[in-house]
Amino acid sequence: MASTYTANTGIEKPGTGEQSGTWGATVNTNSDILDRALNGVGTVSLSGTSSNLTTTDGTLSDGQFKLITFTGSPSGSHTVTIVPNNAQKVYYFYNISGQEVVLSQGSGSNATIPTNSAAVIYADGGGASAAVSDITAKFYTSIADLSTPLGTSAASKVVTADANGDVELSEELLAKSYNETYLAVTSSAAATSVDCEAGNMFMHTLTEATTFTFSNPPVSGIGYIMSLEIIQDASASTFAVTWPTSVDWPTATAPTISATANAVDVFVFSTRDGGTTWYGFTAGQAIA
Repeated sequence: MASTYTANTGIEKPGTGEQSGTWGATVNTNSDILDRALNGVGTVSLSGTSSNLTTTDGTLSDGQFKLITFTGSPSGSHTVTIVPNNAQKVYYFYNISGQEVVLSQGSGSNATIPTNSAAVIYADGGGASAAVSDITAKFYTSIADLSTPLGTSAASKVVTADANGDVELSEELLAKSYNETYLAVTSSAAATSVDCEAGNMFMHTLTEATTFTFSNPPVSGIGYIMSLEIIQDASASTFAVTWPTSVDWPTATAPTISATANAVDVFVFSTRDGGTTWYGFTAGQAIA
């Protein structure tokens, strides 16, 4: 009775009475295939615009790796066809080839991995009409399926994440308490930059007269509010502060920084148009 092979990974199953006295080589190869399938990490170098990722019955092959990194220098968008088209598998891919990689298995849907990106890909093994799906997003949004208050179906998901890792809640958030990152910013060459992506609460101790810039606010249509604590130096040097020209103040008058040694002034800034316009407010001055 001839050997048969497992459908998805190509592990050999010797027939009854077959390979008497020689089956050790088959067992060793099968063990190596299992090792690749469970924890194997492989590299596939791409060139041109198309190639196959093959799982070969009874033989170590690239398609058996659990995690595959695409490298090389493809000449453009590169299509990788998963072979055979009746093998069902979940792949972990990391693409650093410099071009997008399109995963295909049959006439069904394909999945595209941009360069410098990773993805979890499911090949359904459907034969000639086999489809490939990017299931990476399921790991970002599955929390909405696991927790009733966040939604139990695709239509009721309220947690989403974009390619930058920014998480959006589409419903009200009720929290017992929460914490915010508090960052100290310093000046250099009379300039101080506040990076809005870094947090919402900032503090600056004056060591020189300085001009502030506010960088990386959210895009227009998304509101952003931050607080900025300004501390005068211990010598009451009366260092001046110049605010960005995009800041509008009540009565069109910017506040004067407190001149007392170690005086604390707190200001709040908000924008809703990507930083084109900021509204500035004085929360308190000369706080002791």
